[in-house]
Amino acid sequence: MDTEVARDTEERRLKKAKISLMREPTFALWSGILMLGKTEVVDDEPTACTNGRDERYGRKFITSVDDKELAFVVLHENLHKAFKHLTTWRKLYEEDDELANDACDYVINLMLVKMDPNEQYIAPPRRDGKIYALIDRRFDKMNAKQVFNILKQEKEEGGGGGDEGGSFDKHDWDGAKELSEEEQKELEREIDQGLRQGLAAAKKAGMGAGDAEREIGDMLTPKVDWREQLREYVKSICSSKDTSSWRRVNRRFLSSDIYMPTLVGETVGHIVVAIDTSGSIGGDVITRFLSEVKAIADEVHPEKIDLLYWDTVVAGHEEYDASTQSNIVSSTKPRGGGGTDPRCVMNYINNRNMKPECVVILTDGEVGGNWGTEWSAPVLWVITKNKNITAAVGKTIHIED
Repeated sequence: MDTEVARDTEERRLKKAKISLMREPTFALWSGILMLGKTEVVDDEPTACTNGRDERYGRKFITSVDDKELAFVVLHENLHKAFKHLTTWRKLYEEDDELANDACDYVINLMLVKMDPNEQYIAPPRRDGKIYALIDRRFDKMNAKQVFNILKQEKEEGGGGGDEGGSFDKHDWDGAKELSEEEQKELEREIDQGLRQGLAAAKKAGMGAGDAEREIGDMLTPKVDWREQLREYVKSICSSKDTSSWRRVNRRFLSSDIYMPTLVGETVGHIVVAIDTSGSIGGDVITRFLSEVKAIADEVHPEKIDLLYWDTVVAGHEEYDASTQSNIVSSTKPRGGGGTDPRCVMNYINNRNMKPECVVILTDGEVGGNWGTEWSAPVLWVITKNKNITAAVGKTIHIED
């Protein structure tokens, strides 16, 4: 009987912590997220854990912290959910799991300390009177990727380290990955809805609506550099051309009765890069864009780059192989200056029976809805100036800096 009463105590404390946070105007912005997913108290969890939707708290851990520390931990887990850390930054986890965990914690813990600097309602966990949480004020207003990059550099240089303790929770990256596509879409919807509910609650509570709206905006649109997106896209369609394999005979030599293996590996084949020269894109943007294309070429070694300049027709066509790609920025000569119709690029590729692995198009997106429907390869649209424009086909990223 006494054991059952003790078990109820942890559940009640956790429920009380959540209710208190939702009722306190200081934390009203997160009230919708606090109601999202399933919350459990379990015996086999050493601290606290989330998969980005559900929360698990260790029974012994709850007994080891006071009410303010428990409230801090609860908000910590729920901000992981609100920021969609375990889905947005999975690539960081795959690169270095320890640094990814730390980066996410640094972002959240500093936010929580700033929310309640006098520890009136929440306080970071302590051990022997010392804060046991990753807190470093250098990372103020940074996202997890920015923090990760700093931590990675410091790790390579053999230095680094924050102002305070260590990580007090677990991040269930594998559990997040196991969510089905349908569950992930539903979770996205629930998080967005929870943030909107929290924003409404914050405004009703008289909290700073402007600051709240900026917080929400950052979470609904994670800041990922366009260069990273461009690089990831090209690498994602990377075809294997480095290592010999006998799984498929190389047909180029069959006519001579020579049997050779097909090459597999990590280099890209043929890429088409098409730049809108209708007059609305400045030379500085073209230079930045081509500099990034060159950097990608140096990394993945495409066999060939076809560089097209277009407006309503393809006005220029330059070819670069492995030996000339390093000169693409200095040697190119942009041409064009008329209207804007990217279908001319699609038709140009198709009419010449070009077989690129992908097409990357730089444009301002003012195309009147004429995106084309018969592209023979995956298309990435790199759109300048207007972040509200999204192409009707392919993938879209935006240059905003």
